[in-house]
Amino acid sequence: MSALSARPVPKAGVLAIDPYVPGRSTANGVAKVHKLSSNETPLGPSPAALRAAQETLAHAEAYPDGGATRLREAIGRRFGLDPARIVCGAGSDDILHLLAQAYLGPGDEGILTEHGFLVYKISIMAAGAEAVVVPEKNLTTDVDAILAHVNERTKMVFIANPNNPTGTYLPFAEVKRLHAGLRPDVLLVLDGAYAEYARANDYSAGTELVSENENVVLTRTFSKIYGLAALRLGWCYAPAGVTDALNRIRAPFNVNTPASAAGIAALADEAHLSASIAYNTQWLDWLTNALRALGLEVTPSAANFLLVHFPQEQGRDASAADAFLAARGLIVRSVAAYGLPHALRISVGSEEANRLLIDALAAFMGQAHG
Repeated sequence: MSALSARPVPKAGVLAIDPYVPGRSTANGVAKVHKLSSNETPLGPSPAALRAAQETLAHAEAYPDGGATRLREAIGRRFGLDPARIVCGAGSDDILHLLAQAYLGPGDEGILTEHGFLVYKISIMAAGAEAVVVPEKNLTTDVDAILAHVNERTKMVFIANPNNPTGTYLPFAEVKRLHAGLRPDVLLVLDGAYAEYARANDYSAGTELVSENENVVLTRTFSKIYGLAALRLGWCYAPAGVTDALNRIRAPFNVNTPASAAGIAALADEAHLSASIAYNTQWLDWLTNALRALGLEVTPSAANFLLVHFPQEQGRDASAADAFLAARGLIVRSVAAYGLPHALRISVGSEEANRLLIDALAAFMGQAHG
């Protein structure tokens, strides 16, 4: 017996999956770091959410509510949804994996877009299915391209709206056109991780589409605008048949008690939510204008980050800019793994970080910044 066959071997396809690599958090030799690599809110979570989570720790010996009942009821109240059609998880990533495990298998295909969130591909492949990557148009989901790739093996379509890492969004009319072009047995997954930031009149997260159909799921997260990324909390709104399937395979206690309590309190703090939206709108516009004034191309964003494009010349390219910023304590996100080697994704940060970023890039581009 060979050494290779003398140990457990993962099922087919697992070792072909490229692991997800999070945004960096540190920079060597820098005293103060501004992390602009993970789209975290600079305002942090609601103080009420922190208090609620802390209070639960007095009874850390007790198992969580396996059905996240109070949290689902709070989500239902906040968004006008039936709590029975809500499933909660350890971040929306948990929900994405559960959907793939429930509806995909060997011989099936799952569709994602060219610059879509890398977790979609991981989830599809982990389920044993084939990930089909569809071209985008102007860094935006292309409905016609997706429909052209649908065949008898297609079982699921993932789109992030707004999309990470491009920041672009698909108008709701286009989302409805996409859905109308899919067979009833193809599940359309709408990832609304950044939905709260989208302000365009023609944008919708898609709850109406879920309410009226049997093959649409909307996923949401508490990691972004609610500032609870460390607690891992997400949810989906889905048809009854989908919630039934997910509840059969999810871990019995996949939402911990501090996270659930924090989520309930965060939903109730509308003032903090409004402040976070206003802050992001102000600084997203400021950063966009300041970066363009430096001669950099910036993709218009409906989220809380910007995709910034750099010249394709040595010493002034995205890689050089990344290193230049890191040396000054400004950590941004390389998106080469997303097929965007000449761009960096930069989160909206604190006022200090935003201003330091522009000053640093002005120096990098060889310009004076006033």
